[in-house]
Amino acid sequence: MGKKKHKKAQRDEYAGYAPGGWGSGYGMPAGGAAGHGFDEGLLKAMPGLLKSRQYDQFLLGAAIGAAAAYVLGDEELRGKLLKTGMKLYAGLLGGVEEFKEQMADLKAEVEAEQHGGA
Repeated sequence: MGKKKHKKAQRDEYAGYAPGGWGSGYGMPAGGAAGHGFDEGLLKAMPGLLKSRQYDQFLLGAAIGAAAAYVLGDEELRGKLLKTGMKLYAGLLGGVEEFKEQMADLKAEVEAEQHGGA
């Protein structure tokens, strides 16, 4: 194919596309987001986006941010979460104290055996 024919074929191929602006670009029709090209391109690109580690991190951050905004915006839910958190913290402290007490008992038993048996 000659140079002129090749350029004309290339120009005809991209005739329906707009070269920039919001909602248009390479591989997107001149109509912007309203055409099928946008939907089709987005859906075809979705599997590639989902495999990206950065995209996963973005989605996780967006979900955490949305949850935090929801919780901080709802006073009743925030109060319930704080009460639950305090109960869990108190239970954890009680468990740690119980563990310390058991360790002290075991230590005392070991010392008693060492001093009593010798």
